Amino acid sequence: MTPAPPAVSITDTTLRDGSHAVAHRFTERQVRDVTAALDAAGVPVIEVTHGDGLGGSSFNYGFSRVPDVRLIEAAAEEARRAVIACLLLPGLGTVADLRDAYAAGARTARIATHCTEADVSLEHFEAARELGMDTVGFLMLSHRVSPAELAAQARVMVSAGCRCVHVVDSAGALFPDGVRDRVAALVDAVGDRADVGIHAHQNLSLGVANSLAAYEAGARRIDGTLCALGAGAGNAPTEVLAAVLERRGVPTGIDVPAILAAADEVVRPMIDRLPAIDRRAVVQGTYGVYSSFLLHAERAAARYGVPAHEILREVGEAGYVGGQEDMIIDVALRIAARQGAGTGRPATRGALA
Repeated sequence: MTPAPPAVSITDTTLRDGSHAVAHRFTERQVRDVTAALDAAGVPVIEVTHGDGLGGSSFNYGFSRVPDVRLIEAAAEEARRAVIACLLLPGLGTVADLRDAYAAGARTARIATHCTEADVSLEHFEAARELGMDTVGFLMLSHRVSPAELAAQARVMVSAGCRCVHVVDSAGALFPDGVRDRVAALVDAVGDRADVGIHAHQNLSLGVANSLAAYEAGARRIDGTLCALGAGAGNAPTEVLAAVLERRGVPTGIDVPAILAAADEVVRPMIDRLPAIDRRAVVQGTYGVYSSFLLHAERAAARYGVPAHEILREVGEAGYVGGQEDMIIDVALRIAARQGAGTGRPATRGALA
């Protein structure tokens, strides 16, 4: 008798990564409606915060319409079965923010660092463990380093008490073979001390394929968002992941008709602009640009009259990482100066994205 495939746990990040796509303007009512729909569909973990995590509401990253703590409270009040998770980027969010999130109802802490900087997460994992939270590590822009180097960073997180480490394809730049190699390296590195997960983006239209490749290599936690809502071209769609995994016979605990209804009937009507795999998104995937840079590049493009895809290409060539959003303005100014020099007149202002 053929054994059943190992189960996988899907974390829905519509109310966190999806926040990028709506410029962090989710209302409390929207958070309640999305949480209720995800919970009814059997999604086990729902992540809620500003797109850049706790403390992300700021001039540099964009202000939230509603404070994170209130949105976490609203989600926790609506969820009957699901666990509410929060994201924290050390240096942006603080241990105090994490404690506030716990008090508001978050029970999973997802701590995100650049793929070479796992050591900055140590005190945050310690604080989360002291609170009794499940602990998840995010190694962002995982395409930037080799599988062996990524595995070494995963060991740092696990040694600090992290119970699951995610390969995070923040730019949607990885191919399935690159995902398999990285997930397999992490599985070998952490053994039975922690799970391995995948967080995939759609910039090259590979989010679902990469998630399947990760599962085949040993990942047992997979992230998605309803309607692919997220930064850049968005994330692997939760509803598609659930349907594909069901067809493969992989247990997820998710009711596929219910999750399809959540996407079509709850999220789609509330979103004015869904992520698209357009020139800008493909440039992000091709040049390995952090997905949340998209809206920042579009704003700079409109302000300085230069193409957003050119800004993103130069940002990728420069190797900028999360936290360097302010440097996008410098890139836009350089492009505008070159254009002005080429035409013999100052660059005009306007949206040419």
